Amino acid sequence: MNKNETVISLQGIAKTFLTDELETRALDDIRLDIRRGEFVAVSGPSGCGKSSLLAILGLLDSPSSGIYELAGRRVDGLDNRSRAKLRNREIGFVFQAFNLIGDLSVEDNVALPLTYRDDLSRAQRRERVAEVLAQVDMGHRARHYPAQLSGGQQQRVAIARALVGKPSLILADEPTGNLDSRNAELVMQLLADVHAAGATLCMVTHDPRYAAAAQRTVSLFDGRVVADVPTQQHPVHQLSSRAPAKEVL
Repeated sequence: MNKNETVISLQGIAKTFLTDELETRALDDIRLDIRRGEFVAVSGPSGCGKSSLLAILGLLDSPSSGIYELAGRRVDGLDNRSRAKLRNREIGFVFQAFNLIGDLSVEDNVALPLTYRDDLSRAQRRERVAEVLAQVDMGHRARHYPAQLSGGQQQRVAIARALVGKPSLILADEPTGNLDSRNAELVMQLLADVHAAGATLCMVTHDPRYAAAAQRTVSLFDGRVVADVPTQQHPVHQLSSRAPAKEVL
């Protein structure tokens, strides 16, 4: 892995929304680089542009202006179909609300990003699903359904789904927001472990305790980057002295 390789490069990104003849600038001249293997937290007050930035990074939306390069490819001008195809291959998502499909089993939820991958056989897909479920200590729940899992377990499944396609980038949107503090700390430990294994992470969080797990913190205010500094890190395992994750989730 070349840690000097830039996975994300944003140059002058702006996003403007028009509603009821009013123009709202959600993002203004965003300039940001994230290198392969980095763990970056994005923080800021409500309404500062975090969600708009994450939507653009995740190819769920396009900027109004500016240049976005993902894994060396310019992507800001792609059409919807091209964005969807690239998103499936290059980006894994972890959402605050888990976003698991209730009538699919755990293993089928995790396999979803592989559905449109024609470079993997059915056996390879099953093998990859089993690998990532073991990585998040949820292999024993493969045949269960989301309603049979705790919130912490559902988020572990969501992390496995984000990892299964071996994406260039994992985006986490307030991944602890729907969890109690105990499970939130354990999910953060899992994300730290995923990063230590080589993943590139960009996480939106409003909680400075969890931002401290990242290497850098990018702070937004009124749609602009107002700070981009190394995080004063502390070991995630010191967030809680409770039982290990596999005994709790």
